[in-house]
Amino acid sequence: MNDRYGSDVLAGDWRAPVRGRSRPVEAEPGLVVEDVETGWCGAVVRVEKAGGMHVVHLEDRRGRTKGFRLGPGFLLDGAPVTLTPPTAAARAATTQARQAAARTASGSRAVHGARARVASASRIFVEGKHDAELVEKVWGDDLRLEGVVVEMLDGVDDLAAVIRDFAPGPGRRMGVLVDHLVAGTKEQRLVDEARALRRYADHVLVVGHPYVDVWQSVRPERLGWSRWPVIPRGRSWKHGILAELGWPHDTQADVARGWQRILGTVRTYADLQPELLGRVEELIDFVTADASPHP
Repeated sequence: MNDRYGSDVLAGDWRAPVRGRSRPVEAEPGLVVEDVETGWCGAVVRVEKAGGMHVVHLEDRRGRTKGFRLGPGFLLDGAPVTLTPPTAAARAATTQARQAAARTASGSRAVHGARARVASASRIFVEGKHDAELVEKVWGDDLRLEGVVVEMLDGVDDLAAVIRDFAPGPGRRMGVLVDHLVAGTKEQRLVDEARALRRYADHVLVVGHPYVDVWQSVRPERLGWSRWPVIPRGRSWKHGILAELGWPHDTQADVARGWQRILGTVRTYADLQPELLGRVEELIDFVTADASPHP
């Protein structure tokens, strides 16, 4: 018999919200959710207990972190969820999965339990402290595994003399990373002079990136920019960049602190410009190509 009046409109879960009812989801690291009230969208970084309540910290695409009270009020793929503390089983499963597919900051597969090798005779040279710190942060695990040491040049004005002093040869290769290696620059002239040392040519590789300073090799999006600002000639580039960021910039101590803040935005190779990535990878391949056996 047909129901001429249709079904009962009060039947079923008629009080359910348009997006459906919230379901519990464990706040595992890496889970991307959105806070309904503020619209903040980010990945779970950690969950901690503070002031008698659980707080979940979400990191957005620009690397900014914000804390929210754990519980209801979040969206996962557009559906409402209630975040709950991760259980011990979930934490163990996450840890196991990460170890199985873990990669270093450079994108290489991590080797668990491996000891750093004794330093090889080959070396990679960079211009200054900031270059060395950036290379260490992204490629440090790989370099230790290969036994490659990074040394500082303090500029390239005496690059040819440094090469002669290092005396590269078989099993003792020398890789050099130069800032602002652009045609017509002083850096290009100095590199050309160094490359003219035929005696060492087969054992030396000098490459460079086009940026004024290694700071520029960090993707500008990590600092909230679409591109790095242009600093007028005659003004200190680093001080100008810090001023554009609205950070203290009057002293060298300000510059040092500013660089640490910029370096802190770099998590993996994906936060760097490809022009730097390719050159560093090229140097690592070069200095390890004929490395002498390690103990």
